[in-house]
Amino acid sequence: MRIALGIEYDGSAFHGWQTQPGGQTVQDALEAALAKIAGHPVSTVCAGRTDTGVHATGQVVHFDTDALRPLPAWVRGTNSQLPAGVSVVWSREAHPVFHARFDALSRTYRYWLLPRAARPGLLHRRVGWWHGALDADAMQAAAHRLVGEHDFSAFRAAECQARTPVRTLHRCEVAQIGPYLRFEFQANAFLQHMVRNIVGALVYVGAGRETPDGLAGILDAGDRRCAPPTFAPDGLYLAAVEYPPAAGLPTQDPAPHFP
Repeated sequence: MRIALGIEYDGSAFHGWQTQPGGQTVQDALEAALAKIAGHPVSTVCAGRTDTGVHATGQVVHFDTDALRPLPAWVRGTNSQLPAGVSVVWSREAHPVFHARFDALSRTYRYWLLPRAARPGLLHRRVGWWHGALDADAMQAAAHRLVGEHDFSAFRAAECQARTPVRTLHRCEVAQIGPYLRFEFQANAFLQHMVRNIVGALVYVGAGRETPDGLAGILDAGDRRCAPPTFAPDGLYLAAVEYPPAAGLPTQDPAPHFP
């Protein structure tokens, strides 16, 4: 049978999602825990591979098993074997051909940023930081120019292995939430470091180092060397993965007003 799980994790203690020979990834921790509950080795497939230091509140994975367990066992039992920074939130029996990655209609990432002179203490590694005030209106004006289908080469990591740099950005928004800025990005898929590179560019707009029209020019140029530096991973969260209703999975976006 194929099981789908909803996962949340604090990425600051892990070297990203994808398994590595030395371990210390979210996938390594999850598969080791699932194997203890299933009684056999487990291989998982995720909706979106997150980088080192990136968090998730809405990651989705699937795996196959012939172990007969009550669905709650895949939540409570697995959590009993996981490190404190990772939690299975829900489990569902999925259709045998369901695929956590290829069936996803879109992914939503959220970035939380604290713009102030003093660095964050309580939310260290939970939010990003910029050392001064930022113009949220200018950032939103710039963000609007990125919506749609574009070649996002200017915001693509050099080591990105995606076959094409073309992505459709459905939503790109910047909002002031108390002392924080909340960036929201929804797309059919993302390139490696794409969100962090866009956040870095929008911060330059907010700081007056770039203009909204200038950011549009960077997008059109398609040259990573013309864009501002990649922003820190600390405030980035995979917030939700959207599937067709027929998949029967929970609609989950639990932290729109964090922190």
